[in-house]
Amino acid sequence: MMRRVAAVAITAIAAAGLAACGSSGAPSGGSSTVAAGNCTYAGIQHELYQKGVLTVATDKPAYPPWFEDNNPANGKGYESAVAYAVAKQLGFKPAQVHWAYEPFNASYAPGPKKFDFDINEISYTAQRATAVTFSSSYYDVQQALVALKGTPIVTKHSPADLKGYVFGDQIGTTSLAFITSQIQPSAQPRVYSTLNDVKQALQTHQIAAFVTDTPTAQYISSSEIPHSVMVAQFPSTGEHYGLLFSLGNPLVTCVNKAIATLKANGTLASLQKQYLQIYLVVPTIKP
Repeated sequence: MMRRVAAVAITAIAAAGLAACGSSGAPSGGSSTVAAGNCTYAGIQHELYQKGVLTVATDKPAYPPWFEDNNPANGKGYESAVAYAVAKQLGFKPAQVHWAYEPFNASYAPGPKKFDFDINEISYTAQRATAVTFSSSYYDVQQALVALKGTPIVTKHSPADLKGYVFGDQIGTTSLAFITSQIQPSAQPRVYSTLNDVKQALQTHQIAAFVTDTPTAQYISSSEIPHSVMVAQFPSTGEHYGLLFSLGNPLVTCVNKAIATLKANGTLASLQKQYLQIYLVVPTIKP
């Protein structure tokens, strides 16, 4: 879901550009590593939150197309499938993957973590990387605009037009940061605690539109908000999603190796085609 950067990071994002799911690896934020030769099931046991188990966290509810049926453990949806693909590369069987609940905003807060990694559309940013460690990208993100059919923004969305609308978004998200730093509307965006609150605000005409990552925008507009439409997506800012670890967790070295393998053998591309390629053509507009 339209994820995500803390409001305190907005200035940094405006200066450096959103960086969360690009094809290049993200800085890890920690110096500890595991020698590549030790990236075996036996070799990583001492790095795990719980030996013999890969503990993967995400938020509730778990939305399509990233997860299906609000059940991360079923292996369906892009992020669930990626988690199990990474686990397989590390030598874990599906039954050895345990799912934990971690609220989105808590995931990138400083401090110890009760999981090995979190997969929850969490965008890499330099600000977040001071408190947690990110893997390399497993999905490159573009932001998109969702509005109600028949409202002015659907047809009038030039950069100058966009500044005149009232937007809203979930607190702590890169989507909210995109509105503030890239669209720069005249009216302060309205901030909501959850995505459900944002969707309700659109349906009740409290806001003209909201921004979220393109796959989520596609799903919400086609399946969740009646009479809504994904107007278009915005050009890439270099944003990408990374798996999130506790700061300096050396397990990231082996996970990055696994992600590199999944990119090289076409697994990630295949999963993206399966779960995320809802529309063949997505128009692009400038913020």
